[in-house]
Amino acid sequence: MVRAPITVWITAGVVFLAVVLAMVAIAMTLEWARERRRRSGAVEQLRKLTTESSMSAAAAGSAFRDGETAQASWMPGLAARMPHLVDIAIRLVQADLAWTPQSYLFRSAGFSIGLAIAAMLLTGSWMIVLLAAVLGALLPHFYVRRRIGKRVAAFEEHLPDSIDLMTRAIRAGHPLSSGFKMVADEASEPVAGEIRRVFEEQRFGMPFDDSLVAMADRVPIVDTRILVTAILIQREVGGNLAEVLDKIAYVVRERFQIRRQLRTYTAQGRLSGYVLGGLPIVIGFAMYLLNPDYIGTLFTEPIGRLMLGGAAIMQVCGYLWIRKIVNIEI
Repeated sequence: MVRAPITVWITAGVVFLAVVLAMVAIAMTLEWARERRRRSGAVEQLRKLTTESSMSAAAAGSAFRDGETAQASWMPGLAARMPHLVDIAIRLVQADLAWTPQSYLFRSAGFSIGLAIAAMLLTGSWMIVLLAAVLGALLPHFYVRRRIGKRVAAFEEHLPDSIDLMTRAIRAGHPLSSGFKMVADEASEPVAGEIRRVFEEQRFGMPFDDSLVAMADRVPIVDTRILVTAILIQREVGGNLAEVLDKIAYVVRERFQIRRQLRTYTAQGRLSGYVLGGLPIVIGFAMYLLNPDYIGTLFTEPIGRLMLGGAAIMQVCGYLWIRKIVNIEI
């Protein structure tokens, strides 16, 4: 729908790919350097551990946490001025990505600059360039958000069976740590990975309660918080943990079943949102193929570009509104 020679399209595409790949290469270099520093630190700590006579569990757990949270030296100062970076770090952990906040920022900048330059070459409109820059900056956010959603959905689906494994291990006379080991070996991902991380952390000396709380932070759903709270309370006051876990598994299954029923009931609303969001684009493209001069006025006249911008904003608001209505939390 943008009238430009094919050479301009090719140039815009090459520039976009070059900018994005350059920024991604920088981000991957930062991640490689961070991983190398982390491994060097781990080797140094192991060397000290073998040379010294003893090392307290608290110190080992502290060293373990320091290796996990290593980041660039300039990030703490920037995070103090931009608290949103802390949320980015948490969301990257929730998405189970090896990215760091600085590499996330480089990726966002790469997509933003690349799309902005491509839009400038194709249209020359500063409004479209600004919209392209904003869209490019949000692309990594959408990817991380989608990863979190898929991971949380898979975790909720496999959590009841994993709780049943822990319950059977406890009823057989094994301690809770053995139940965690059984889940780590036999359960499905991502539950097995999270439980394995908790089990390995407490083996390395990290307090078991801290490991459980960290798992609840990495998996931001109510079911995980209920499970962690029940285990922590039982460790403080005692009680029949197997019976508590049975009830938690039952509640999780019921909530999952209700959520599936709600998705069935709201399927029409979600389909309406998809149709209303895509229909103007499809019709506009069809009109452009049938009569390019008729619809081309929207892209050549200033008032037409303004109308397109307003229509795009209203379309996005309408889609988000419909999504908010049909997204019912249980």
